[in-house]
Amino acid sequence: MVPSLRVEQGCWDGGDEVVVGVDEVGRGAWAGPLTVGAVVLPRSGRVNGIRDSKLLTPARRVQLFGRIDEWASGWAVGHASETECDELGMSEAQRLATRRAIDALDLPVDRVLVDGSWNFVDWLPSLAIVKGDRTCLSIAAASVMAKVVRDDLMVEASEHYRPYGFDANKGYPAPQHRIALTGYGPSAIHRRSWAFRDALPWTGLQRRSRPAPQGQLFAA
Repeated sequence: MVPSLRVEQGCWDGGDEVVVGVDEVGRGAWAGPLTVGAVVLPRSGRVNGIRDSKLLTPARRVQLFGRIDEWASGWAVGHASETECDELGMSEAQRLATRRAIDALDLPVDRVLVDGSWNFVDWLPSLAIVKGDRTCLSIAAASVMAKVVRDDLMVEASEHYRPYGFDANKGYPAPQHRIALTGYGPSAIHRRSWAFRDALPWTGLQRRSRPAPQGQLFAA
């Protein structure tokens, strides 16, 4: 399935000038921020090969990132930190990251296209599209921009938290990540409220077999 501008064209035909596609990455991660991409595509031109970021190789995502950056009328990402994910819950953290991304566009938004069945953008005219990251070009583009930016953050974080292998797993469950959690407990960028904590052989944040590596927290 190839994403198209069919939905965007319908919005333009209905009078919406600035149509924003949004998508998130990092919702299922154990560490790092929740990141939302927001992309406004022009009515002319084309970048071939844009797909849901999960369907692309890392090298292809980076290549498309540069091409989308050149083609898009505007794009931005917003983050909700691991602390905000814990304190607000994932639904409100997703709203917060999305609001930050849309605000960073600094454009008069007429319509927001959201991936999925839950329309959480209730402060602007918006439309939820099931499998939107597979069918809607601006949402697919947003998934690419969000994924590349978040991956870069996690690679940078891996320099401060080497045992967890964030450069490879980007904060998602993986054997090295699980082993490091068993030995060190959570780092400063782990989400403390996640259910994975209950399945590991340590209890309470104060109990670790060795001090966890320290580093810098992500900025929201």
